[in-house]
Amino acid sequence: MTLTYKILEKHLLSGKLIPGEEISIRIDQTLTQDSTGTMAYLQFEAMAIGRVKTMKSVAYIDHNTLQTGFENADDHQYIQTVAKKHGIYCSKPGNGICHQVHVERFGVPGLTLLGSDSHTPTGGGIGMLAIGAGGLDVAVAMGGGAYYLTCPKVVGIRLNGKLPYGVAAKDIILEVLRRLTVKGGVGKVMEYIGDGVASLTVPERATIANMGAELGATTSVFPSDEATRAFLRAQGREQDFTPLTADDDAVYDEMVEIDLDQLVPMVAQPHMPDNVDTVENIGPIKVDQVFIGSCTNSSYQDMMRVARILKGKTVHPDVSLVIGPGSKQVLTMLARNGALADMLGAGARILESACGPCIGMGQSPKTNAVSVRTNNRNFYARSGTKSAGIYLTSCETAAVTALTGVLTDPRCLDIDLEVAQPEKFEVNDNLVIPPVEAGAEDTVEVVRGPNIKPFPMGKALEDHVTGKVLLKMEDNITTDHIMPSNAKLLPYRSNVPHLSDYCLTPVDETFPARAKQEGGGILVAGQNYGQGSSREHAALVPLYLGIRAVAAKSFARIHQANLINNGILPLTFENEADYDRISRDDVLTLPDVRAKIAAGSEKLILRNDTKNEEYTVLLPLTERQKGMILAGGLINYTRENN
Repeated sequence: MTLTYKILEKHLLSGKLIPGEEISIRIDQTLTQDSTGTMAYLQFEAMAIGRVKTMKSVAYIDHNTLQTGFENADDHQYIQTVAKKHGIYCSKPGNGICHQVHVERFGVPGLTLLGSDSHTPTGGGIGMLAIGAGGLDVAVAMGGGAYYLTCPKVVGIRLNGKLPYGVAAKDIILEVLRRLTVKGGVGKVMEYIGDGVASLTVPERATIANMGAELGATTSVFPSDEATRAFLRAQGREQDFTPLTADDDAVYDEMVEIDLDQLVPMVAQPHMPDNVDTVENIGPIKVDQVFIGSCTNSSYQDMMRVARILKGKTVHPDVSLVIGPGSKQVLTMLARNGALADMLGAGARILESACGPCIGMGQSPKTNAVSVRTNNRNFYARSGTKSAGIYLTSCETAAVTALTGVLTDPRCLDIDLEVAQPEKFEVNDNLVIPPVEAGAEDTVEVVRGPNIKPFPMGKALEDHVTGKVLLKMEDNITTDHIMPSNAKLLPYRSNVPHLSDYCLTPVDETFPARAKQEGGGILVAGQNYGQGSSREHAALVPLYLGIRAVAAKSFARIHQANLINNGILPLTFENEADYDRISRDDVLTLPDVRAKIAAGSEKLILRNDTKNEEYTVLLPLTERQKGMILAGGLINYTRENN
C-alpha cells in the first residue's frame, strides 16, 4: 500500500479507496488564515456549533497584516475572539506564515490537515496528509463533519541520488512542473519515494510539497523518517514522531523518475509556474527586484544559505532586495546568530514574517520590472503590477542574482552552502493565543467591526436556469482573475458587497456593472478554470452577483468544490468544440434542470436560445453533492439534513 492510502485508510469514514470514487475522511487538524479565515468563522458560527471537535485547529493571521485602515485590525480582533471562544488556537500577526509555523510547531506525521489555503499541502513535508479546501469545508470539519473528496490516484515520484552544489529543492519541484504542467496533478497525490528522499531535510521537503499545489494535485506527501524525527526533536516535539513509509511493493498509478544529481538551477517564467526552463538557457536577463521568502522558501535553512551568499557583499545598485523570514522563530534565530546583520549589511530590506509580496501585499515591482522571487505563483498581475514579469527560482539563484543584477546560475559561487539543521530550534510560542477551557465559552465576547458583513447564501435550484453569457474566458483563469487579492482589496475579505465591484475585472473591467444590470447570468471558460488559491470568495462573490452556472472545458479541484458548496453549477462541455460556438451575450438555458439533477442525470442540455443550438454538458455529482446543488449550497443542505 502507498503511504497516501495508508493514511487515508486510517481516516476513512465512507467509500472505498478506489480512484474516482467519492470518499469521506476524518480531519484531525485544521488551519485558516485571515484572508479566508474571517469568512470561514462566520460560516462556522452560522452552523451554531459551540466548540471545534478536531484534535487541534489553528487560526493564523499572516495575510492581511498591512494596516492602513481599521479593516484589517478589526478582522484580526474578530478572529482572535472567535477563536478563543470556540476552542481554536490563534497565531497573532508577527508569529509567521501559517504553513511555515504549522510545520514547525503543530504538524504531526500521519495526521490529516485541512486548511483554507491552497498551500496547506506544505504539511506533506512532515508526513501529514494535508489538503487545501474552501473555508466552508474547513468550517464543517471544525464542527466534526467529514471531508468529502474524490479518491485520488497516487503518483510515485522517485528521487534518485543527491542534489549537486548550487541546486536546491525548489529546482526539484520546478522540474516536476516542467514535466507534468499545472494540470498534471489534478485528481492525484504526489508521493515522494526513493533513496534521494533521505538527503532532503523537512524544510526542503516542505518546499516541494508546497509547490505541488501548482500541479493541481490534491496534495503531496513525504515519508516520516529519521530526518523527520531529527526535525521534531530540534523543535522539542520528538513525542509527535511516528515512522511512516509506503510498503516496499506499493503499486503506483503513475511513476516519475528524477535523478537529483542531473538537475540544474531552474526558473519558472511569466506567467505560469510550469513555464520552466534552466537558468543557463534563459540567460543573464536584467533584474530590477528580488524577493526571498513566502511559504515556499522562508525556512531557517533557506535564510542561512542566503545570508552566506550575501555576507560581505553589496546588492547590485539597480536591484531592490527584500527578504521575508517565514516565522518569528526563524527571524529570532537569524538575529541571534548574526545572519540578519549580514543581510542588512548587504543592503537587503527585511520584511515582517508574513505572506507579503507573494500575494501583492506590498513590494509591488515598478512598471515593466523583472522580479525574481522564491514564492510559488507568478500569475499575471498577482504581484500588484500588471506589466511586471515574475520569475520563480530557488533562494540560491535569487540571492546571487541580487548581487549581480542579472539572472545568475548559483553554481558559479565559491561558498559553502551546506547548512546543518540546528540541534535545537529556538521555541517561543508567546504569540500563539490558546482558547478558553471547555465550558468557559460564555466568558468571551466575539468582537465584530463594521467592515464584517453577512455572506451571501445560495437559493434552492430553480426548475429552469436561464442567463446571458456575461463573460467568455480563455484557459487557466485563476482565482486571482475571479477575485483579485491585493493590498487594496484584502482588507475587505469579510465584505462581499464591496468586493463585488472588482470581481473578474482583470478579465473585463465592465463585468461587475453588467452582472448587476442583468441580475446575474452564466460564465463560460476554457480549461482549468479556477486554478490557484483556494479562496472561497471566488465563488461567494459571483454568487452575490447572481451567477448560477459556469460552463467550462475543465475545472480546478478546489474551485469546483467551492462552486458546489455555494450552489453554483459547474458544467463541463462533453464536446469541447461547443465552447467555440458560444459568444458573449448569448442567452443560455438549462431546461428542467432541477428535475434532471434530482433524477440523477449527469448529462444536461444547455440550450443556446440566441443561436438556436443545443450542447451537452456534464455535471457528475455524488448523492451528497446533488443534495447540495438542489438546496442551494452546503449550509442550506446541512440545515435541511440536521
